[in-house]
Amino acid sequence: MSAYEAGSFLAELTEEERADLLRRGRERRFARGETLFTEGETTTWVAVLLSGMVKACSYGAGGIEVLLAVRGPGALLGEVSAIDGLPRSATVTALEPARAQALSAAEFMDFLHAHSRVSVLLMRMLCQRWRDADRKRIEFGMFDTTGRVAQRLVELAERYSEPYQPRRDPAHRAQPAGSVRITLNLTQEELAGWVGASREAVSKALRTLRSHGWIETGRRRVIVHDLQALRRHAR
Repeated sequence: MSAYEAGSFLAELTEEERADLLRRGRERRFARGETLFTEGETTTWVAVLLSGMVKACSYGAGGIEVLLAVRGPGALLGEVSAIDGLPRSATVTALEPARAQALSAAEFMDFLHAHSRVSVLLMRMLCQRWRDADRKRIEFGMFDTTGRVAQRLVELAERYSEPYQPRRDPAHRAQPAGSVRITLNLTQEELAGWVGASREAVSKALRTLRSHGWIETGRRRVIVHDLQALRRHAR
């Protein structure tokens, strides 16, 4: 079974393509909280995430962080600046200790020239990101904060979760079977930046979802008890 996230750049390569890519460049390690790229800088190197999780953010007026995406093992990072030579459009930061294969823009472009199929694959992936960005913009006009929080929790539960062992509370009531724990620990500030709302609004939305019994939250912890209910609310 691949250690890379399903649908990621490395997961979509053939063994031959992957081996050729990983022969190029060099491996770099990043500590939790360390920055890979900074918005506005002019570096053009490319990172292929081998392990760990990162977040891509942009910063608005007053330094408010807007979370654009979360990427896992196998993700390709920084390719747009390598292709167009323009400054970085986002800041990418490690959410946990991470390893990445670092390639210069020239090394990455040589790889694409050597594997025409990968160039087409890359175009499809970029189109998918642009469509996803369009979808999120539409969400802002269609859903309130609670709906947008529910959508992001559904996305996290589908991508980054593990089964949660039901247990009994002091009143001996069993928790719902099929619960999952989201393994990616985002702060409320990061979640707020992802849904385009204040931390207070996100906190209120989480209280609403908890009151329905759909989720359970703790310090940097979210357990989803009713994923189907969240999906219905997010439509």
